[in-house]
Amino acid sequence: MKLRSIHKNVLLPVIMLFFAISAMAQFKNSEAAKKLNVLQQQFVDLRFGMFIHYNIPTYANADWPDPDASPKLFNPKKLDANQWAKAAKSANMSYGCLTTKHHSGFCIWDTKSTDYNVMNSPYGKDVVKQFTDAFRANGLKVMLYYSILDTHHKLRPNQITPKHIDMIKQQITELLTKYGKIEALIIDGWDAPWSRISYDDVPFEDIYTLIKTLQPDCLVMDLNGAKYPAEGLYYTDIKTYEMGAGQRMDKESKVMPSLACLPINTSWFWKTDFPTVPVRKPQEIVDNLIKPLNMASCNFILNVAPNRDGLIDDNAIESLKEVGRLWKNEGATTPLPPLELPIISSNLALKQAANSTWSDDMDIMDFANDDSYKSSWRSNKEVQKSWYEIDFKNEKGINMIVVAEQKPNIDSYVLEYWNGIEWKKIVDGTKTDKIKIHRFDRLWANKVRIRIEHSKDTPAIAEFQVFNERGS
Repeated sequence: MKLRSIHKNVLLPVIMLFFAISAMAQFKNSEAAKKLNVLQQQFVDLRFGMFIHYNIPTYANADWPDPDASPKLFNPKKLDANQWAKAAKSANMSYGCLTTKHHSGFCIWDTKSTDYNVMNSPYGKDVVKQFTDAFRANGLKVMLYYSILDTHHKLRPNQITPKHIDMIKQQITELLTKYGKIEALIIDGWDAPWSRISYDDVPFEDIYTLIKTLQPDCLVMDLNGAKYPAEGLYYTDIKTYEMGAGQRMDKESKVMPSLACLPINTSWFWKTDFPTVPVRKPQEIVDNLIKPLNMASCNFILNVAPNRDGLIDDNAIESLKEVGRLWKNEGATTPLPPLELPIISSNLALKQAANSTWSDDMDIMDFANDDSYKSSWRSNKEVQKSWYEIDFKNEKGINMIVVAEQKPNIDSYVLEYWNGIEWKKIVDGTKTDKIKIHRFDRLWANKVRIRIEHSKDTPAIAEFQVFNERGS
């Protein structure tokens, strides 16, 4: 009796401590989400900005030049970032974003990470500093673009080394410590079919955490999130749509903060025919792009490419002035609904052993963890209570499960984990969203599964994802 009493006296504080830690973690996530929601709303409310594709491709008449092109090519005679800023102001834009490094790896700031930079060109001046100073002086906010893919430094599939990761971190650290407040870092060349650099090759969570450590209020945008469902924030703080690549948002969906981009010319970097080829018509920019996108909680960024002298061509300048006459920034857009934190860690379920109840013909279990949202595991109609399972073989720490469907269908379910002895419940799920996100305190599991209690139609899962987010 005495021993039992001692046991209870020891156990009770341990249980209380566990629940206190759990509550603190949930509160921390909730507060972080609220803070991010404010930044997301502020970004959408900016409405319209200027993308500035200016780098060594400007001097090669190609968006992707020779990766060994000499720095001597970069030689503007009249570069004037103040002209760029005034052109943006004339169109009632609220910010600018400059290509600090594009896919061919040339850096247009004073970097210590590589000799392949503007300081070793005939121009020899820090373009990023001129851009940030000029735009701020004109009352405009500042964002930067950065490419992960880097063909000059051979930072490409099957060749990535720890030194490449170190270079990326050094370059991002320079950009976020030398030029004051950066509203957003727009990242490209990552997890795209054409770059083939995955979020594991260059670990997304590491880079995201670095950015937030250096500048907590800097939004992270990955331009290559097109493969992910519009309803989920995967690997980005803002959903992005490169309209020239055929990416389009559903204008009826106003649940995600978004960014859409197009050039005012026929391509992103300046070409020799730009001064004589008509630019995008101002009325079309206003009526077909800015207004409808803003109505759908989407910020629009229009690319305006400086020429080889470092100046924006006259035809683009006149078009921007006309846009400013036709359109004014009316401030706040429709309030966004509360959103969860983005998914930023690696999917532990990807291509692991999967099991399930009887499947529908060829839509078997492997289609729900193949990293494609266009394929699904589908339960056979004869099964009354279906389940789907991921088997890690070995114990793993986990603290988030996401169930992604091609259309909302499953509305009652149980998430469970196998602790080596028995199945234990994680949560009774009732989320009806297309993307069902469940964060919970870290636990250790050999297997995880979903037991489907009810669905409107035959159960189908596009992706069953398991994560172990750091710091949660």
